[in-house]
Amino acid sequence: MERIIEIIKEIKPTAVVDENTRLLDDHVLDSLSMVSLVSELCDEYDVDITPVDVVPENFATVKDIAAMIERLEDED
Repeated sequence: MERIIEIIKEIKPTAVVDENTRLLDDHVLDSLSMVSLVSELCDEYDVDITPVDVVPENFATVKDIAAMIERLEDED
């Protein structure tokens, strides 16, 4: 989860983020930063995040992102 937080902070340097931050509800992520985040996560974790995976439930918190990545890794 720490690496996911680092990636988010690289994309949004002014963001205050921890594992429970509500990334969408607190407007940490917008549409442009979501595109960047998905790209970075795909590269970092060598997973394919498809449009089907890009739903609020998977990006609500860092914990949700980590769970999605773990699920995608298990599917490979």
